Amino acid sequence: MPLLIVVFGIALLFILIAFFKLNAFISFVIVCLFVGLFQNMPLEAVVQSIQLGIGNTLGFLVMILGFGAMLGKLVADSGAAQRITSKLVSAFGIKYIQWAVVLAGFIVGIPMFYSVGFVILIPLVFTVAASTGLPLIYVGLPMLASLSVTHGFLPPHPAPTAIATIFNADIGKTLLYGIFIAIPAIIVAGPLFSRTIKKIEATPLKEFYNPVVLKEDEMPGMTTSVLSALLPVILIVLATVLNYALPDNFPFKNVIAFAGNPVIALLIAVLVAIYTLGLARGKKMKEIMDSLANSISSITMVLLIIGGAGALKQILVDSGVSEYIAELLKDSSISPLILAWSITTIIRVCVGSATVAGLTAAGIVLPLVSNSSASPELMVLAIGSGSLMLSHVNDGGFWMFKEYFNLSVKETLSTWTVMETTVGVMGLLGVLILNTFI
Repeated sequence: MPLLIVVFGIALLFILIAFFKLNAFISFVIVCLFVGLFQNMPLEAVVQSIQLGIGNTLGFLVMILGFGAMLGKLVADSGAAQRITSKLVSAFGIKYIQWAVVLAGFIVGIPMFYSVGFVILIPLVFTVAASTGLPLIYVGLPMLASLSVTHGFLPPHPAPTAIATIFNADIGKTLLYGIFIAIPAIIVAGPLFSRTIKKIEATPLKEFYNPVVLKEDEMPGMTTSVLSALLPVILIVLATVLNYALPDNFPFKNVIAFAGNPVIALLIAVLVAIYTLGLARGKKMKEIMDSLANSISSITMVLLIIGGAGALKQILVDSGVSEYIAELLKDSSISPLILAWSITTIIRVCVGSATVAGLTAAGIVLPLVSNSSASPELMVLAIGSGSLMLSHVNDGGFWMFKEYFNLSVKETLSTWTVMETTVGVMGLLGVLILNTFI
């Protein structure tokens, strides 16, 4: 019976989001009530469980997502993203243009939400394609593969960070493993795949060819741009590596670990970027602070959705559903990593949103971590891979790609959907390979 309730709960989530177009946060709360009541939880206990789930999930994430949004805003407004893209394209040349946009997408994608990175980089990609005469899909798809991978695999992005919190996974290890998995996934889904679809001609609307392009003296330097954008990743990865390399009695080991904490790393990055991308560029502090305040408004709904998913996770635990699922699967011969990926893929196909799919699946498969030898970090990455699978007409990213590139639905399915699915499959293969060594 508990498993049937979960199935009906997911079906209800799908119906509310896909058919009734109800907000995802409201949908999550309704599903929480549905699962709790049908599991015979007392009414007051259901409400308390929802409150606990939202609080426990957002307590850590509010700071990470808040600082992440601020850093992304600074990188975007200062022209650092444009500098990185234009400099890499110039350095790599036409012959290796795909690798230039892949690297640009990866660097810019780290501190930015997917939709923000998409809107900022796509006009620049259009300009590059127009000036070189290369097919737009050939140039654009590799960059989008990079953005997708950073969105689905790598903290401090919302979904992987939230899933890592649910599984109590080490964010530094998750980021490190994620980078190893991301590289082959991007290469196969981006440059290699895009070379097979040169015949599809994208004809975007003319207004997309006229981005707001800053002048040379209006942008920060390349070194400043890259270091400002990647500083949190550098601090987190460095602290994770040094934690294992240095002896326990090393005098500054605690300080290194402190600087590598995701919250502190992002705080340091924001403070550095306020100077390097703001004050040093002649901006006034009030102007910078107003910009940062505006950046927070873009993440409020993301926070609520993540909080709603955290509430569902808590309901599944408190109502006994998680324990029932754990008991049901304890003797299963299927790898927990494959099971997590498969469940996430199914939810992704039904619901559309990668974030919703990943967080919902995390709540369902959480017992698999405590009842198996599966690495929590690899579980995060398996779920992240599944959350990118089979993007189609119920996914906002699908329509962004279609409209910006002015493609038919069929062409979008044969390009965007295949690219996203390739990323998801390559991600799973990477997770399974890493699992043999960890």
